[in-house]
Amino acid sequence: MKFFSFKILLLCILLPPLLYIYTVQLLEKELNRRYFDDIEQIYIGDTEPLFRGSLPLKDAVAQHIDAYLRGRRLIRMGAKVEVTVTTRSGRILYPPLFEEQNAPPMVVEPMDIAAENYRLLRQGLLLKVRVTLEYNTLLTNIILALYVLLFGMILYGYYRRGLHRARQQELESREEMARLEDAKRNTTRSLESLRAERQRLTAEFDRLQQRIEQQKSAASRNEDQMLEEIESLEMRIQENLSMQQAQQEEIDALRERIRHYEKVRKSEEKQKVRAVEAAGKRFRTLYKKLTVHPRAVEGYVELTDDMRIKAEEIVHQLNENPEQVPIKRKVFGRKGMETVLEVIFAYNGRLYFRRRDDQRIEVLVIGTKNTQNRDLGFIKKIASA
Repeated sequence: MKFFSFKILLLCILLPPLLYIYTVQLLEKELNRRYFDDIEQIYIGDTEPLFRGSLPLKDAVAQHIDAYLRGRRLIRMGAKVEVTVTTRSGRILYPPLFEEQNAPPMVVEPMDIAAENYRLLRQGLLLKVRVTLEYNTLLTNIILALYVLLFGMILYGYYRRGLHRARQQELESREEMARLEDAKRNTTRSLESLRAERQRLTAEFDRLQQRIEQQKSAASRNEDQMLEEIESLEMRIQENLSMQQAQQEEIDALRERIRHYEKVRKSEEKQKVRAVEAAGKRFRTLYKKLTVHPRAVEGYVELTDDMRIKAEEIVHQLNENPEQVPIKRKVFGRKGMETVLEVIFAYNGRLYFRRRDDQRIEVLVIGTKNTQNRDLGFIKKIASA
């Protein structure tokens, strides 16, 4: 499109993945900090059972950390959290080792457990938390989808602005062509008037020449006066010829400008054909359950932007849930003719569709109230075929 910037398109393609990677890294840092602070507050818990010897320290740490991680929604959405708790001597308390998980329970006196818990707490514990957001998970996919949606909306808004400017230029071109056509007609009328005046003056000149010839012998005729009158007529004829030449040059210039605007109009018609082809391809790609008639695609392209959105909502509903589409009336449902249904959108919009023998829905026409008579004539031919 003439008013569509390639730079904007390139930015809308490149920025989503770059911002997605930056956001994932930033979110990993923030979750690392937040989870570390939260787990640091709760992973030991109440020390009273530990000092009574009713629960080993490593079991208490495992219970508290596991309970905290089970309550994190982001983990279920794809965030991977690795928590490690060790003593300063290097003994791992969490996560529990595989051998410790499968080892048979041992009977230990509460006093021994309490003493061990006190020794470990006094020695000091080291907590490490690492959060990783892996790609292609629910959380990261949501982030990517939000950026794609945001820049898609930006790109669509820029496209609509360019389309409006193109239509405005097309309207101005048509108005200029109409003005030039009017100027051409006025100039042509003036030229015809000048030609008639030239013929009249030529006839007058000939008549005067005849009178001169007839009255040469008349002594009472003032020869000098006659010559001045002839010269005056010749000057008027010469002026008429000059004006005629100027008018002809202006007509030639107008014809050249009209040819230029004809080229522009043909170029705009080619753009319209490409728009129809693009819309048809998009319908075939997005709405695979429907068959969209070429006449419907042409009518869709001629709609305004707001009416296109409303029309595509109806097409989407026909594709996904046709039973929920509000039907205004049936047209041409008489015997020997196929039943065609009419749907109204955006007050003046009209959409006609039918259900074929294989139960596949075919959108026949998309138009407006102004094109309704022409559209119904086209549908009547199809329904009676």
